[in-house]
Amino acid sequence: MATPRTRPTALAVWLMLAGAIGWWAAFSLTMERFEQLENPGAGAGCDFSVLVQCSANLGSWQGSAFGFPNPILGITGWVAPLVVGAALLAGARFARWFWLLFAAGMTFAFGFVVWLISQSIFELHTLCPWCMVTWVVTIPSFYAVLLHIIRIGALPLPRAAQKAADRMMSWLPLLAVASYAVIAVIAQLRLNVLATFV
Repeated sequence: MATPRTRPTALAVWLMLAGAIGWWAAFSLTMERFEQLENPGAGAGCDFSVLVQCSANLGSWQGSAFGFPNPILGITGWVAPLVVGAALLAGARFARWFWLLFAAGMTFAFGFVVWLISQSIFELHTLCPWCMVTWVVTIPSFYAVLLHIIRIGALPLPRAAQKAADRMMSWLPLLAVASYAVIAVIAQLRLNVLATFV
């Protein structure tokens, strides 16, 4: 496991930053949902066009995939990266089971976000601004946590895999940008996003 000398400071700072941004996006979406429930038919503050809006996403069944508004998951879930990041920055060391549990949570978040992206683009034909903020922080957070648990040996993989994961940590920004680019290309091909700005 990581020692104080090898404290993952960059990971800790990122988790705190991502947690704060993700929490704010989830909170903002929750407030938009409350406003919709209070004033049915009213547009959300993040509705900018037929393509770029929150209302269609919040009002769809996909927006309440587990029987309650998805942003509630974000309000509760983003607390975990905030706390883990702060603890790491303070010098905390976590047991293997903790890292695996945390990684499982991040994997669920990543899988759920990928599903929501596909639903937004292919089914709802919209791009929700606050949802996209969530995508932007969830994707690299998943990559970072996955690479970290590999490099510290929390996953039973060969030493070569640990070294490769450690080297790949420096490529995380590029990996994230490449992921965003793939989403942007798919959105453009499906929704012709650029036409709305021309």
